[in-house]
Amino acid sequence: MGLSFSRHRAIYWPIDCHNQRLHVKPVVALVGRPNVGKSTLFNRITKSRDAIVADYAGLTRDRHYGNAKLGKHEFIVIDTGGFEPDATDGIFKEMAKQTRQAVAEADVVIFVVDARAGVSAQDHDIANYLRKLHKICLLVANKAEGMTQGIQLGEFFELGFGEVLPVSAAHGEGIRSLIEIAIESLALPDIEEVESDEDDENRPIKLAVAGRPNVGKSTLINTWLGEERLVAFDLPGTTRDAISVPFERKGQMFELIDTAGLRRKGKVFEAIEKFSVVKTLQAIESANVVLLLIDAEQGVTDQDAHIAGFILESGRAVVLAINKWDAVGPYQRELVQRSIETRLAFLKFAKLHLISAKKRQGLGPVWVSIIQAQKAAMVKMPTPVLTRILQEAVQFQAPKRSGMFRPKPRYAHQGGMNPPVIVVHGNSLEHVTDSYKRYLEGRFRKEFKLEGTPMRIEMKTSHNPYIDKES
Repeated sequence: MGLSFSRHRAIYWPIDCHNQRLHVKPVVALVGRPNVGKSTLFNRITKSRDAIVADYAGLTRDRHYGNAKLGKHEFIVIDTGGFEPDATDGIFKEMAKQTRQAVAEADVVIFVVDARAGVSAQDHDIANYLRKLHKICLLVANKAEGMTQGIQLGEFFELGFGEVLPVSAAHGEGIRSLIEIAIESLALPDIEEVESDEDDENRPIKLAVAGRPNVGKSTLINTWLGEERLVAFDLPGTTRDAISVPFERKGQMFELIDTAGLRRKGKVFEAIEKFSVVKTLQAIESANVVLLLIDAEQGVTDQDAHIAGFILESGRAVVLAINKWDAVGPYQRELVQRSIETRLAFLKFAKLHLISAKKRQGLGPVWVSIIQAQKAAMVKMPTPVLTRILQEAVQFQAPKRSGMFRPKPRYAHQGGMNPPVIVVHGNSLEHVTDSYKRYLEGRFRKEFKLEGTPMRIEMKTSHNPYIDKES
């Protein structure tokens, strides 16, 4: 048990270091020399052709991030460029740098080799580098379709990683077994046990402050900790355990989830130099509410838009704050406002605040929006009320006919929280357009005052019991 002390309240409250470990997604990195099939394997594992976060500055060619899932377990996969550990100049040096960062972020490293090309000198260089790190490392021989492990794959044992796992990323062979072995090596706790440690009503609000490097995240956090006299207890762990900073404000417990790589220096936290994409993704996944911080001097960049997109895809409640508002003139302010309206139009449900973390301006209303966003994300919507709103919406504007079919929504009920999910039942609902779903979303948002949280509407068509019967 750890102990935290709040000076302005003169109270002690215990922190269970085990329970404070945040349940965040573990990280698996794919490493190997060029053309061994890492990207194909990445697409197989993530079941997609695109990384969720693909073009952070300097990472476009080097590191791609994606989500993957097997059973109840979810994890982040990193695809890296061809690795040359001893590269000293040019693009290969930069690719090696990015690969080292990916390996540092990873809980498990999958070392991919080419089963048909055999062992190369570069494979040996990579193996020597990985062995020194003492990380969990799985040796995977790709392009192994039709091969027998005992004969053709025997030479790979000389790399010193024990068992060689044969797969064929192109044909999907051996992928599930590989993922199962990777998950088993992590010894992940049971998800239900982790999530049921505390009662929902007594659980603190988990708040992640996200944004690009140098946007002012650390300044904002230091301002909160200093101005509000909130004493923090940092819980550094492995890559899988995000740093948590519990604190209290006006009787409300919060749990600040680190995205900036916070570390303790006396009583002050400061950001480390390197920006970790993984920590940002993990923090967003672990949070109830995300405060997305944007630099007024630079406006909305590609990185901001990608982080915002991941927040939306994760279904997290979000509050927008434009920092350094005091440092820009009227023309730049207008440009920033326009960039928000155009590039972040998909977050129009989020509350926007203009702040200065350095001068402590505009911070009070941010807390109000954070609490409101959390309440909206966890709102309970009675079925009778949802059905009434649905029927009124359909009466005012019915869905468009699609060929011979006219969608007929009948009733609705809540299908989940954080984010709120509304399930609409009826006939021929597969023909409901996206624009009509947005129309329904607007009606539901207005009724339940869902500000600050994304919401999802699912359409379920009732089965016709006579459709399969012969006439």
